Amino acid sequence: MLQQALDFLKSHNEVAFATCSEGSPKIRIFQIMKQENTTLYFATSAEKAVYKELKANPNVEVLAFAGKISVRCSGIVSFNVDDETKRWIYDNNPVLSRLYKNYDKLAYFSLPIAELDYYNLEPTPPLFKHIDLVEGTESFGFVGERFKSTNQ
Repeated sequence: MLQQALDFLKSHNEVAFATCSEGSPKIRIFQIMKQENTTLYFATSAEKAVYKELKANPNVEVLAFAGKISVRCSGIVSFNVDDETKRWIYDNNPVLSRLYKNYDKLAYFSLPIAELDYYNLEPTPPLFKHIDLVEGTESFGFVGERFKSTNQ
């Protein structure tokens, strides 16, 4: 189920991206610029509010949704992104080169996924799986029922 959720993220890279500013939630549409296994990469301007929000509180959630499937991920962002990854992101996203003259004009960050929820509303009853990648546990069941936990 983890790989299925990660594959879903790869094919649905525009996500709702939630931060918090002064105790209030802030949601915007963001694009996953790169994905390496369970780490998602993003880019923004250091002049934007989202950058300041992430610096003040690096806890985020992202949500991808299409049809009857949704994947929600949470974790703590890191601004430690290597130069090779920054260049790859800039070179492989045509929008960035139209907005910024050079790759080093952007602020890059990654989201190592700590927790992931996978919902599939297609079957009856709808399926749910929660994966805690930090603790190595999974909870699964049907939407609306008590979930069962297992170790991965």
